[in-house]
Amino acid sequence: MRGYDFAPLYRATVGFDRIADLMDRVLSTDVPQPGYPPYNIEKTEESAYRISIAVAGFTPEELAVEVKDNALHVSARKDDDASERRFLHRGIATRAFERRFALADHVRVVGATHEHGMLHIDLVRETPEALKPRRIEIAGSKPAAIEA
Repeated sequence: MRGYDFAPLYRATVGFDRIADLMDRVLSTDVPQPGYPPYNIEKTEESAYRISIAVAGFTPEELAVEVKDNALHVSARKDDDASERRFLHRGIATRAFERRFALADHVRVVGATHEHGMLHIDLVRETPEALKPRRIEIAGSKPAAIEA
């Protein structure tokens, strides 16, 4: 196992602790990533994204989508099936799950839809006006006044 020392990054930057912490979390292999449910992340436009999660067997009422602490939390809880059904084979997993996605700064969730066993979550990156590039006009120097 390799260990990375981020001390030089902390010394050379100000206010980027979150990025270093994220890199540290990504590089650590102590926490296995769950494989259920499967999902896709796609870029739909220049500043728009969509997360699609396979949620076959769940109704919209059994799903929860929340944003807290710059993370998207998607969870599902299936009520106990009280019917007397007997399965010969049960291949559709309807077990509870919780999936988290770290959101970059200025990314917000604009909506979620549930159709054909898929949960689609749409996101957009909105750059605040204060962070957009702006042109600064350069003023010329004024000539010194000559007194006679």
